[in-house]
Amino acid sequence: MFFSVVIPTYNRKPILEKCLQALEQQQFDAGEIAGYEVVVVDDGSTDGTVDWLQTNASEFPHVRLFQQDHQGPAAARNLGVEKASGDTIIFIDSDLVVTEGFLQAHADGLQSGQRSAVSSQQPLETQNSAPPTPHPISSPVFTYGRVINTANFDDPTAEPYKITDFSAAYFATGNVAIARIWLEKAGLFDTRFQLYGWEDLELGVRLKQLGLTLIKCPDAVGYHWHPPFALSQLPNLIDKEIERGKMGVLFYQKHPTWNVRMMIQMTWIHRVLWGVLSIGGRLNERTMAPFLQWLIDRGKPQLSLEVARIFLNWYNVQGVYEAYAEMQSER
Repeated sequence: MFFSVVIPTYNRKPILEKCLQALEQQQFDAGEIAGYEVVVVDDGSTDGTVDWLQTNASEFPHVRLFQQDHQGPAAARNLGVEKASGDTIIFIDSDLVVTEGFLQAHADGLQSGQRSAVSSQQPLETQNSAPPTPHPISSPVFTYGRVINTANFDDPTAEPYKITDFSAAYFATGNVAIARIWLEKAGLFDTRFQLYGWEDLELGVRLKQLGLTLIKCPDAVGYHWHPPFALSQLPNLIDKEIERGKMGVLFYQKHPTWNVRMMIQMTWIHRVLWGVLSIGGRLNERTMAPFLQWLIDRGKPQLSLEVARIFLNWYNVQGVYEAYAEMQSER
């Protein structure tokens, strides 16, 4: 198989450098992996990302750079798939730093999943014979690697796995490998998801409808870097929650199921839960700022962020219902 690692990026030059350096250090079995490329799609960055990549192209021989006006990650990933040369696509984010065995781990996971899928389809009398060699793109499987969150910019891969890093997502583009034929059959990403959130999980619903099986691949590790939490980040985080609410309603409009309602927090359960915990929005970025800063000053920025999620989730639920009411009024 030949891998195309598709990375959309927008104003993340410092961590993108570490991301691409890690991808240049890959160690793999050439008998299983024919090769790989790194398809970077710049989504209209204004921080000098394109100039930096063009100036330092010799340091990243596997990188192919493409550009688009700022349209969001869904459109950027679609462009990356369109330009990719590989039969197998790996999606990661541009703030993810991987280990040197990353590609090999995904290859092993895909091969194992494909063998299992082929064996399960064999008649009983043939299952004890030599296992068939699966075609690299024939079986409906994909791998989902482990994502470990870290605020350690200098040495992101030093962060241990934490219970808060667990993800129950079916298809999330932070670290996933899939044959491009299944992406094309599903119709790629819906480019109407131009704001923050849900474009990958929505595609996951369509992939599940095609019968694809998720193969967990914990050895394909990526370290998701984000700066330590500070109060100055709150306005942007609040905006993202409101945007996520709006995109959640688009998700539900396409797939009006209870499962999607639960995912996007558009249920009375979430409305009551976050309404009670935030005291109807009275616990917010203003009233809780002193306590959040107190936690930060004591070296607990992650705990401060988790506490802030009380009112961030309330903003998200409010955004969902406001967007849903607007959608209903337009009918």
